[in-house]
Amino acid sequence: MALLPIPDVLPVFVAEENNYFKDLGIVVETLAVGSALERDQLMQAGRIDGMINEISGAAMFNRKKNMVKIVGIARSPLGDAPLFRVLGAPGSGIKGVTELAGVPIGISKNTVIEYISDRLLAAGGVGKKNRVYKSVPVLPERLQLLLSGQIKAATLPDPLGTSALAAGAVEIVNDTSLGDVSCSVISFSTASLEEKKETVKKFMVAWDRAVTELNADPQKYRALMLKKIRVPGNVQKSFAIPPFPVKALPTPGQWEDVMNWMVEKKLLKGALKYEDSITLDFLPE
Repeated sequence: MALLPIPDVLPVFVAEENNYFKDLGIVVETLAVGSALERDQLMQAGRIDGMINEISGAAMFNRKKNMVKIVGIARSPLGDAPLFRVLGAPGSGIKGVTELAGVPIGISKNTVIEYISDRLLAAGGVGKKNRVYKSVPVLPERLQLLLSGQIKAATLPDPLGTSALAAGAVEIVNDTSLGDVSCSVISFSTASLEEKKETVKKFMVAWDRAVTELNADPQKYRALMLKKIRVPGNVQKSFAIPPFPVKALPTPGQWEDVMNWMVEKKLLKGALKYEDSITLDFLPE
């Protein structure tokens, strides 16, 4: 499994620490990756079986042939724990979404960040013509440009978003207001799902146990989170472990919305079928 140092992957490390994989008789090797690009290259090269990514990322793999399938949702916005926040620079004076019309927002183009930004701005009443984006793909750089006021607004994932808030940025909107739009997913290569079907099923059982354990007592795993997840220094004591969804899959509506966006952005020539990229077969009973 290729894993970015983000909260979404924490159940894998909880399962590892509690010997859930061992108890189920499977071996799970975790590979720490520094970027989505590195993770995707490993999948492309057939060097990993699975990863935590997002719907649009899975669809990109399946443009020409079915290379991966989504087997579950890793994380979605629950309670007061968003995945992404649109933030205003300290002292920018921007308070509401409508005030973002015509204001360049720091994002990474053609990624889940742009998709979420589009959906949050649309829901807040900012039309297509008034949405202006500035490409800043490197996250720490985007954070610094925001905090220094060199960009007036930016979309950031947590815990970077929480760190920006603690450093004086202002939250304009986050994706808890659109709970059915945002999610990260657990994806496996189609080859792995055929050749290692029982192993993947057991992995998902272990994931489910870890999620149940995490949701019941998140504080117990605080030290593990700080060891495995990149949490900025200014929020290491305050950033809360988010709640995780249980036995969930993206809905056909979620899939369709991402397809519409990707076709509109010319990332796909046409919408891919839900059932070709998402499978029910691996969710625990």
